[in-house]
Order: sequence, then C-alpha cells, then structure tokens
Amino acid sequence: MEKQVLDYALVPVGLLIMLAYHIWLLYEIVKRPTRTVIGINAINRRFWVRAMMEDASKNGILAVQTLRNNIMASTLLASTAITLSSVIAVLMGSCGGSRSIALVYGDRSDLGFSIKFFSILVCFLVAFLLNVQSIRYFSHSSILINVPYKTISSNCHDHYQNYCVSAEYVGRIVNKGSYFWSLGLRAFYFSFPLFLWIFGPIPMFLCCLVMVFLLYFLDVIFDFGSVDDEASDHDDNPHDHQDEEAN
Repeated sequence: MEKQVLDYALVPVGLLIMLAYHIWLLYEIVKRPTRTVIGINAINRRFWVRAMMEDASKNGILAVQTLRNNIMASTLLASTAITLSSVIAVLMGSCGGSRSIALVYGDRSDLGFSIKFFSILVCFLVAFLLNVQSIRYFSHSSILINVPYKTISSNCHDHYQNYCVSAEYVGRIVNKGSYFWSLGLRAFYFSFPLFLWIFGPIPMFLCCLVMVFLLYFLDVIFDFGSVDDEASDHDDNPHDHQDEEAN
C-alpha cells in the first residue's frame, strides 16, 4: 500500500505540472504571441500566405511543395501514432499475468498496468486524430492557396462577397493545420512520462519536470540581441574605430 501511495501522489502532481505549463503557454500565445515560437510562426505564416497569393501563377508550385512537405510530416506522425497504438493494444492483450517488473517501485497490480497501457494508448490515438486533422487543413490550403483571390474578389457579387477566398482566410486555414500538428506533437511529448510510468511513479514525475523545463526553452523566445542592434552600436561610435586605427 505504501508503494501505491506514490502513484496516487506523484502521478497526478506530474500531470498537473504538465497541464499547468500548457495552460500558461496557451495564455501567452493568445495574449502575447510575440513571446512564443508558436505565435511568431503563426504571424509569419500569414505573411507567407499573402506573399504566395500575390502572384499565384509564379509562386503556386513553391506554395504547394511547401504544404506538401507539411502533409508528409503530419502523415509520418500519424502513421507512427497508429502503429504504436496497435503495439500497445497487443501488449495489453498478450501480457497476461507476466506484468511484474522488478525495477518498478510502485503499483504492480494488473489493474495498475492496465491503466498505464491504456493511458499510453489514448495518448497515441489522440496524436493520430490531431495529425489527421492537420493533414485535412493542409490539403485544403494547398488548393485554396492557388486561387487568384484578387480577380475573384473583384468579380464577386455582393451576396457572395463574404464567401470569396481571401489571403486572410487561407492564412487561418494554414495556421489551423499547424496548430493541429503542434497539438499532435504535444501528444507525443505527453507519452514520454506515461511510458516511464510503467517503471514507477518516480521516473514519471522526474520526466514531467525535465519535460516542462525543456519545453519552456523550446516554446519561449529569448531576446539576446540581434545583429542589427550590434551593427547600429558600431555605427553610433565611428570615432572609436578611427581612434583605434590611429593607435
């Protein structure tokens, strides 16, 4: 019973830490998008879509190839997720009574192992569904991005004006595909602590802490200065360079 207390205490705390971090990240993306990688990428994707649609006949192939690469990335993650889901389902049905692992310090009951495997299975199924939605939006945007929206918008009647394709609409579709891809990738991230939960609640809790620490540095923009700032500093002090050359 003492070992099971660790599962009841550390596992919820670890999951709450992961959940709290992502709630904070969502708040930052909505309120201060320029501080996050996801927010900055979303802004620049809108600029990219507008640039591609300015001259669809010239940039159409480049736009479709770029979106196709995104579709391939989502397809890879979706295939990996459904394959791992099948493996986990097979393990759940074939392990039987041989689930006792000597390295586990925690709950070793059959019910405990079933919950662990089921959590991993749900995690991969969610990742699969999210990546499928990402493929859906990227496929739609690969068609819409080649629409000559300027010509169509000028010929649209007043009744259909709101239904004509615009660069803003296509940008939102591309961003939705990227958001679903990011969520699918987050589901893979969540699977790491759940995998380590098989070996006990302590590795799972430590993995949650390390994962939050690493994700913070991957998600947040740190402004350490830019090349333009350094160049402006040199331009502001031309006399210093002349004095150095004279010496």
